[in-house]
Amino acid sequence: MGTTRNDLFTEAQNQLSAYAKVIGHPARIAILEYVMNSESCINGDLVEELGLAQATISQHLNELKRMGLIMGSLSGTRMCYCINPEGWKKMKRVLTEFLNTDPKLNHLCC
Repeated sequence: MGTTRNDLFTEAQNQLSAYAKVIGHPARIAILEYVMNSESCINGDLVEELGLAQATISQHLNELKRMGLIMGSLSGTRMCYCINPEGWKKMKRVLTEFLNTDPKLNHLCC
């Protein structure tokens, strides 16, 4: 399969697609839920909680950080993660705008 021609789409379409992709994996949803419901999150806790390999967890964390949904800080030799409030608000706004758009249902289809 070829690469996507992102230049053919608007910035808003590309942004919406990126958010959909990053939250489109159940492991990332589980990570976000765990981080949202924890006082603090240490990477090792996620490995135990989710049962995935450390390397897999790290890849998912990197994708969530790349999209600005989480932030991490070093605590000794371990990383602590939390939700990035600004990134979370931005994703909510982008998804809400799209989902609140009413499709044109006044024509016959199928």
